[in-house]
Amino acid sequence: MTELAVNYDLLEASLCNTSGNVSLAERFRTLFTLKNIADERSIEIIGKALKDDSELLKHELAYCLGQIGNPKANTILSEVLEDLNEHEMVRHEAAEALGAIGSLESLPILEKYLNDKNESVVETCELAIDKIKYDHDPKNKAEKETNKSLYHSVDPAPPTTETRSVEELEAQLTNPKLKLFVRYRAMFALREIGNTEAVLALAKGLKDKSALFRHEVAYVFGQLQHPASVPALKECLADKDEVHMVRHEAAEALGSIATPEVLEVLESYRQDQEQVVRESCVVALDMYEYETSGELQYANGLENQAQNMHSLKLAH
Repeated sequence: MTELAVNYDLLEASLCNTSGNVSLAERFRTLFTLKNIADERSIEIIGKALKDDSELLKHELAYCLGQIGNPKANTILSEVLEDLNEHEMVRHEAAEALGAIGSLESLPILEKYLNDKNESVVETCELAIDKIKYDHDPKNKAEKETNKSLYHSVDPAPPTTETRSVEELEAQLTNPKLKLFVRYRAMFALREIGNTEAVLALAKGLKDKSALFRHEVAYVFGQLQHPASVPALKECLADKDEVHMVRHEAAEALGSIATPEVLEVLESYRQDQEQVVRESCVVALDMYEYETSGELQYANGLENQAQNMHSLKLAH
């Protein structure tokens, strides 16, 4: 089958909303289409969209640049991290994305912001530094080759291989005296186990003092799509005292889980006082529609082109 050229102009117009009429949900689908194409032109287009006003969109733009994993994005992400006028949620994601790409050249800028005024940015830089050092340490080569995740995401820390005991992993997860990198490794190990017991252990992380940590637990729940996490996520979304970085992630996780009870919950927060929560509910409802529709591909930004999605080797 002949692969047709991607219409980058169409994708850029959609992601950057040049017409002013593209819905946020559609822009998200376009973003993940570009993430899956994952070439340098895609990186350029995603970088242009970082001038948008939506904190939620910019957060996801930075996330996708990290997941693409091309060092060409390092300069774009470094500029976001260095912009002290940018929202903390976006800056933290830029730091995490630098860790995901894993270039040694990113260490100086990450170290520079270990004393940032925002705790989430500081913690993310700490994690990113530890991940880059882990990735480049020859002693970890064998573990990296055998420690293959069930998920396709590039995570802030690899799952720990020391134990498969949910009880032991929960103890590591909830121990504030351990390094954040170690606790994250326990978190992702629990994700790999993925049963109800592991989900209930992870839910205890939503009570952690670190907003970044709580945000990551909610993200993991979105990956797991396990119905046992719904009560904890609903409680998190309903808590108006919770920071919006965490509430937004809870909303998106609920959208991906897509059980019948989730629809009413998300609808009820579409008018939340926090913009990022409102927008997350809109995106989550679109994800809910996808999960319950039988569509083959969420990242469907090429549907208006004469394209075979699988010919572009898009991620599933």
